[in-house]
Amino acid sequence: MSRRYLFTSESVTEGHPDKVCDQISDTILDALLYHDDRSRVAAEVVVNTGLVLITGEITSKAHVNFVELARQKIAEIGYTDAKNGFCSDSCAVLVAVDEQSPDIAQGVTEAHEQRKSLSSDELDRIGAGDQGLMFGYACNETPELMPLPISLAHRISRRLAAVRKTGELSYLRPDGKTQVSIVYEDGKPVGIDTILVSTQHTETIGSITDNDGVQKKIKSDLWEAVIQPVFNDIDLKPSQESRFLVNPTGKFVIGGPQGDAGLTGRKIIVDTYGGYSRHGGGAFSGKDPTKVDRSAAYACRYVAKNIVAAGLADKCEVQVSYAIGVARPVSILVDTFGTAKVDEDKLLDVVKEHFELRPAGILQNFNLRELPSKRGGRFYQDVAAYGHFGRTDLDLPWEATDKVALLKDAFSSPLSGMTVGV
Repeated sequence: MSRRYLFTSESVTEGHPDKVCDQISDTILDALLYHDDRSRVAAEVVVNTGLVLITGEITSKAHVNFVELARQKIAEIGYTDAKNGFCSDSCAVLVAVDEQSPDIAQGVTEAHEQRKSLSSDELDRIGAGDQGLMFGYACNETPELMPLPISLAHRISRRLAAVRKTGELSYLRPDGKTQVSIVYEDGKPVGIDTILVSTQHTETIGSITDNDGVQKKIKSDLWEAVIQPVFNDIDLKPSQESRFLVNPTGKFVIGGPQGDAGLTGRKIIVDTYGGYSRHGGGAFSGKDPTKVDRSAAYACRYVAKNIVAAGLADKCEVQVSYAIGVARPVSILVDTFGTAKVDEDKLLDVVKEHFELRPAGILQNFNLRELPSKRGGRFYQDVAAYGHFGRTDLDLPWEATDKVALLKDAFSSPLSGMTVGV
């Protein structure tokens, strides 16, 4: 029997208070790793009206100006008007940072002290810095192998920011949220049910001063300048039955940290797969890549994406778990939700054989500590908004599909006894 259902995912713009915190945290991380790639960083940020609090645990030889980094990022996001209650020039920035606990640090110290490529045996001696479980996911619903709802929600959020920054819709302000509900039939997306956009804006737009007129203007402009361009290159488009909701409460003038406090790591579902896949619970932003919450989640995405890109499954979720001080994962799970074209037990064996999931190996293969210095001091802050996965606008090592040929060969050789059915 055919099953029809809706699935919804949301995104937020870079001016959302939680995302402001994520971006400041990762700007600090970039700066520290740029000057000292062995920095241990767990940078947490809180924002509220007129206030930024930077806290956490940091151990580094680098000396950076946390206050100036925060102000620069806030200005880049677009909070430059003191009348809005949160401004890069006038907000108070408080710093209360400790060093990383030596009890936590000991699990990864050797990885940081080594300055050469590590052999496989040496990778075995470098344990995970903490326990935990991480997930990675991929599916063939979009070219970037992401679920369609979160892919569209991110597209709309990025476009919303773009038309604000270019001045095309100059009355928009930095804070905003998007939400997309997709119609599925038997696991396949077949329609757009609802598109929701909540965007901060000025109280008046030109000569339009009444609220009803302002909201009608915003809705019309967003449809023309944001929604239609987003769907230009997508086969599945909104229909006459699709709902388009804009600022459902009536207006959105007070926003950003003035409207709501923000906190690093509070948008982990936005950062990943929009709820379409499971999440281990650990946030990414502000954490240096020795933290498996971040690096192993990237590695799991890499595994899942290569499996789907190779045509071995339509959907794939990979889970790993770690024990503090132990290098090899405690467990590895590959789940294709019944869409595998090959034997799943064999697939797990191939993953174990060909993918590096030890923490130090992940760091080494993706160059996660060196990326900020190799890219001019800016890397992690760019994934702190609009998702860490499926980013066609960024060159991310965990988005590479360089294992596709290897995976296909593993299942097409005579010794495997199986042929990939793509």
